[in-house]
Amino acid sequence: MSEAQLRARHQERIEELCAAAIRALSGERDLHFRGRRLHRGRRALPLYAPHLNPSLDTDDFGSFRGMADGFGLRLANSHAKLHARLCPADPIERMVFELLEQFRCEALVPSGMKGVRRNLRHRFEAWSLAFHHAGGTDSARGLLLYTVAQVCRARITGEPVVEATEDLLEATRAGIGPLIGSALAGLKRERANQAAYAPHALAIAQKVGAMLRSAEEESTDDEPDLDDAWAAFALLLDNGEEIDAGVATAVSGRSLVLDGAADGYRVFTTAYDREVAAATLVRAELLRDYRERLDQRIASLGVNIAHLARDLKALLAVPARDGWDSGQEEGHIDGRRLAQLVASPTERRLFRTERNEARADCLMTILIDCSGSMKEHIESVAVLVDVLVRALEQAGVASEVLGFTTNAWNGGRAQRDWVRGGRPAHPGRLNEVCHMVFKDAATTWRRARPAIAALLCADLFREGIDGEALAWAMRRADARDEERRLLLVLSDGSPMDSATNLANDAHYLDHHLKDQVARFEARGAEIYGVGVGLDLSPYYSRSHVLDLSGSVGSALFRELIAMLGRGARR
Repeated sequence: MSEAQLRARHQERIEELCAAAIRALSGERDLHFRGRRLHRGRRALPLYAPHLNPSLDTDDFGSFRGMADGFGLRLANSHAKLHARLCPADPIERMVFELLEQFRCEALVPSGMKGVRRNLRHRFEAWSLAFHHAGGTDSARGLLLYTVAQVCRARITGEPVVEATEDLLEATRAGIGPLIGSALAGLKRERANQAAYAPHALAIAQKVGAMLRSAEEESTDDEPDLDDAWAAFALLLDNGEEIDAGVATAVSGRSLVLDGAADGYRVFTTAYDREVAAATLVRAELLRDYRERLDQRIASLGVNIAHLARDLKALLAVPARDGWDSGQEEGHIDGRRLAQLVASPTERRLFRTERNEARADCLMTILIDCSGSMKEHIESVAVLVDVLVRALEQAGVASEVLGFTTNAWNGGRAQRDWVRGGRPAHPGRLNEVCHMVFKDAATTWRRARPAIAALLCADLFREGIDGEALAWAMRRADARDEERRLLLVLSDGSPMDSATNLANDAHYLDHHLKDQVARFEARGAEIYGVGVGLDLSPYYSRSHVLDLSGSVGSALFRELIAMLGRGARR
């Protein structure tokens, strides 16, 4: 088993154990990790505090257990709506207020759970030392944030500050003591009552916010600014509900038009729709230029395709019977060799064993969003897809590469027919869909090379009707004989067709996409939303964000393998 696969499985195992611990402490059933984030159903939960974000690269399992216990206690002991109502609007004050609420919840460990208390202490100490050694305490503002965290947690939980940095805090602790001393006493006194605790936490948050703003005004150019100190504190909140991890989340909602339609999703006309081989849309000379450009880009990366193929085969293949090995000294009796026993009573090689070989009876469909916004990413996407298809073929996995766009902008002929028909209400989809086949499952990578290069043709990219494209890809997969079918959807945004949205409502297409994903997943389909710089979790229960701003290297393929590993275990 490869290092990448071992790492992915190790991460998955840790997340499964942590999710189980969080569910046990909180009493909530629908909690799980996806993309290294805790989710309730499909919604990502806030991080709450900087020490609830351990890293597999630098932290031990005890830190992950401490993180899980911290999440569980927060969900069990904090009333989310009350907290949101009391949370201050100022970002710095909100950050401190969130941290103090987390400390309050961690102080409420039941007396019989000494292991939970040890885990929490271990995790907080590990985070504290990592923050200090990374230079977080080098600036006055970073030291102030760190001191507030240490002093407040020590007062609320009754545990001492981290011994290794205790001397470092003395001057700052002495300076803030008179300003927050009264509120600190209130925190400990009211820690069992969230509503009574909040005014004291707010008072401390306001004092700390004022001190940080004042320090920012008086700072010199040689000192790191407040943004640096805040970023080092590793807690960036969005309205107290979602974590801004540097990746935007797809905006989604329900369509009132679709909810109220007795016949569900509609298509005004299919007269102009088409399914076409992508290579026929590009001139042969241009296609050769695109292929040469793509080959040069792939050669410069130096990706080990054979190694990637082994990882994929290990992940997707299952043992299958491949005949028998005769002449064995143990196993099943081989009737054809019993005569040897009469001729030679000492003969021991009278048995046979089943021979098993790993086979990948699997089809992977790669569905690419060819909407206009994808043009800036498409060269990296084409490299990713081409390498992945080659590796899948070496691993014995069948693959299809499909794309979806529209024939026109703003509805085209379908929208004009609707206008001529008097603009009837709820027309449904108002554009001409174009479904493109870059590689079908029966075609080898070598024969499909020119067609895959058609991805680089910018003229193909218009608008995107994702839900219908997903259903089309699944119908093609269902027509195949492979036992296991996976669908990877590569997209950088929500479904978008301006004519459809204007004639129906803004969420008509993304509502339909969610319905399609849910329908096929209910049938057992494995559908993965691979977001290009965008979190697609509002649409796909299995999702991952890829950063294609840099080079398409081995790390990106390890991320994909890890995603597939998590999906398979589900």
